Amino acid sequence: MTSARRRSYGVKGAPYAFLLPAVILFALFFALPIGYALWLSLHKVKVSGLGLGSGARKEVWAGIGNYTDALTDNELLDGALRVAGYGAIVVPVMLGLALVFALMLDADKVRLAPFTRLAIFLPYAIPGVVAALLWGFLYLPDVSPFYFVLDKLGMPQPDLLDGGPLYLALSNIAVWGGTGFNMIVIYTSLRSIPAEVYEAAKLDGATPLQIALRIKIPMVAPSLVLTFFFSIIATLQVFSEPTTLKPLTNSVSTTWSPLMKVYQDAFGKGDIYSAAAEATIIAIVTLVLSFGFLRAANSRNKQEAAR
Repeated sequence: MTSARRRSYGVKGAPYAFLLPAVILFALFFALPIGYALWLSLHKVKVSGLGLGSGARKEVWAGIGNYTDALTDNELLDGALRVAGYGAIVVPVMLGLALVFALMLDADKVRLAPFTRLAIFLPYAIPGVVAALLWGFLYLPDVSPFYFVLDKLGMPQPDLLDGGPLYLALSNIAVWGGTGFNMIVIYTSLRSIPAEVYEAAKLDGATPLQIALRIKIPMVAPSLVLTFFFSIIATLQVFSEPTTLKPLTNSVSTTWSPLMKVYQDAFGKGDIYSAAAEATIIAIVTLVLSFGFLRAANSRNKQEAAR
């Protein structure tokens, strides 16, 4: 083999050599766990007799039995309904506040914009468990300063950790922690709009409100779609907040959300096979909803571009 041909093979093989570490990491920490979870979801344990002694517990093929049981499990379905109600509060409120804050920071005359931007974003830097603990103690009537002030003022003191208000309490934690991240995404998109667009609108007599509604918001629509997409995924995967608040109230069960049900089955009951099937179902639902939303958004963008 000539030196020129060796160099040719070396040049052609260089991209694959650079990709190899990423491929290995992807296979070890992503593809392999997913494949193992799918394998577990298609099996179950068969117990013989009292389940004592060697060979009394055997792993056997279950087919779609675990999936059938999961789809007819009332606890999993109830958890999905609770998460749907939770998401109906969190997503519109969080994205609405993020859009308003981004528009306010992008205004012509804003004082202390860097400090304000950092203050809004800072809650996102706090881990979800820590944020849930902080708000959880603020919700407890015995230790919360808010309840102390309400008591001194003679005002009613609602229990935010019981019944319907629990949804508002959990939603508040998510909104407080996630608004800053979404605001930064939208604000960055706003800053990329050419200044000539605003100048032309001002020459036409457009007010700041008209510029925001008719120029800024339509031009940052891709960022709004992206933040909505991330928010939906985060909502479907809610786990830290209700799990952290569970020791503080009896209103949060061990299966309050679908992921909590997966955790309880896997580590509480020791049934990793049913938990794997439930986790697979949650992943499929998340994938279908995400793909459907992105496809609908792309279709709408193509229709608007064709006009």
